[in-house]
Amino acid sequence: MSPILLWAILGIAAGAAGGYVVRNVQVKTQTANAEAQAQKRVDDAKTEAKEIVIAAKEEAGKITETARKEEKERRGELLDLEKRLATKEESLDKKLSDIDSKRDQIEKDKGEIEENKNFLRDLREKQEKNLEEIAKLSKDQAKDKLLEMIEKDYKKDVVDYIRKVKEDAKEEAEKEARWIVATAIQRLASEHSTETTVTAIQIPNDEMKGRIIGREGRNIQTIEKLTGCDIIVDDTPETIVISGFDPVRRQVAKLALERLIVDGRIHPAKIEEAVEKAQADIDKIVKEAGERAAYETGVAGLPPELLKVLGRLKFRTSFAQNVLDHSIETANLAAMMAAEIGADVAIAKKAGLLHDIGKAIDQEMQGSHAVISRDICKKFGLSEEIQHAVEAHHEDVELKSVEAILILAADAISASRPGARRDSLENYVKRLTELEGIASSFPGVEKTFAIQAGREVRVLVVPEQVDDLSAEKLAKDVARKIESDLKYPGQIKVNVIRETRAIEYAK
Repeated sequence: MSPILLWAILGIAAGAAGGYVVRNVQVKTQTANAEAQAQKRVDDAKTEAKEIVIAAKEEAGKITETARKEEKERRGELLDLEKRLATKEESLDKKLSDIDSKRDQIEKDKGEIEENKNFLRDLREKQEKNLEEIAKLSKDQAKDKLLEMIEKDYKKDVVDYIRKVKEDAKEEAEKEARWIVATAIQRLASEHSTETTVTAIQIPNDEMKGRIIGREGRNIQTIEKLTGCDIIVDDTPETIVISGFDPVRRQVAKLALERLIVDGRIHPAKIEEAVEKAQADIDKIVKEAGERAAYETGVAGLPPELLKVLGRLKFRTSFAQNVLDHSIETANLAAMMAAEIGADVAIAKKAGLLHDIGKAIDQEMQGSHAVISRDICKKFGLSEEIQHAVEAHHEDVELKSVEAILILAADAISASRPGARRDSLENYVKRLTELEGIASSFPGVEKTFAIQAGREVRVLVVPEQVDDLSAEKLAKDVARKIESDLKYPGQIKVNVIRETRAIEYAK
């Protein structure tokens, strides 16, 4: 081995040994430093833990002290509460004791009161018996006597007061009513018609009667069969009378006969043609009349079929008053009065126009025309308010709305004003006689007089039998009996007259 190689190996070995020694020294140094740092951290942690424990002990001491103070305060409050409860309990016991004492006293007083009541009752009975023995009158007789004395002393004052109250109320009500009705009538200002349904036909000569009758009566039989009316041919010169309950049929027969008379050719075929044409013309007239009535009153939206029924009233009269004109007038009056008092104008106007529509078909149906009118309105879907106002316009049912009252009033105004209706002398005299008979049926009545075409009845009473208070009652009783027994348009004034005359002669 060469010396160089040897030295090289020795150098490497020495370097390795030196590196190992150096590395070992470095490791020991790092280990010592790490241990020193770890010991320092442990020491720091111990110091910090001691400080935390000390702080915790101080905080625990404070909390304990606070808890002790709060406990002491609460114990004080509980003691105060116990004292108050004890005081209240004593007070309640005292009050209960007082209540028991008062209850006992009340029971004792109640017994004494009951004894006093029995004593007073017995005393009163004894006094009443003594008074009855002294006055020789029973309790009821004494009561009647006392009432009689009071009545004599104060009757005049009572009568005067009642009369004054009634007159004041009546004056105010009549003033307001007159203003409303007068305003409505003046605004209406319609021309009134008193036309009647014509059932007589004038013919040029009596020869025409034979032609109308025809051979073996075939012409007149054909007319009667087609029109549903009776044709009366009698000895009345140049006149033929048409008889029938249905005014529309009667009008068809009248129109057909007039045309046949003008044409001169009268036989069954021609009669059938004339009747058909007359029927068509009357249907047209009826429709136009219904539309005209709705237009004049401003009532819109009525079904065409209802307007046709309404138009039939053109040929219907009531006491010589044309029913369609009367219906138009009633509708306008009711609407104007409704506007004055703030009622429903539309309901008043429709109900006024349709209130007598039942008269258009009352020959074909059972029942009063008011009920039939209601059924017609119901059939065509009109409102409950209109149905009620139509049905109640003769007070057959109870009046339940302001509009129903207005229809009643407007109907009476239109029917009862002078010239509106005509009546036969026989019916007129009969009505006056019945009116006087009702008033004369009451005791104490001396004479009765129906005046102003039956619009007023004056009742003269015997003053010795009927006093002022009884006269007031008699007037009401007579009015109620007239309302229940008679049928009449408008109103009837009952005027009871009591008069005492003192007559003496100077000699």
